Amino acid sequence: MATDTDGARIGFERPLCIVMGFVYVVAGVLHFLVPKAFARIVPPSLPRPVALVYLSGLAEVVFGVGVTIRRTRSLSAWGIVALLVAVFPANVHMATSGMVPESVPDRARGLAEAGLWARLPLQGVLVLWAWRYTRSGRSTTE
Repeated sequence: MATDTDGARIGFERPLCIVMGFVYVVAGVLHFLVPKAFARIVPPSLPRPVALVYLSGLAEVVFGVGVTIRRTRSLSAWGIVALLVAVFPANVHMATSGMVPESVPDRARGLAEAGLWARLPLQGVLVLWAWRYTRSGRSTTE
């Protein structure tokens, strides 16, 4: 498997970059399709929840596309890192408020609540994944 100048393995960097971009584009589009579902998780201390949902959805689409393009990858990856940090309070709000969607059956409510808490450390994993692409010209597999 090929390595970059730091000796890190890069064989999966390009495909994982495409996956990352796709995930953020899909998530961003969902913000426009079901804005009220996302607005309910915005902490009550923040103004205009639906506007914030649209703004974060737009950012996800732009950064998701941008991270797949070599020229804009580093800047877009930094944008994803910033976005993940910015939305972390919403994830905390979801977990501490037990905001399980009404569509979840009662028998699965405990599992869904555990998933809300599991999402918090997952956010760190997503930050590290995006951070991997913040160094300009990191991937030589294109």
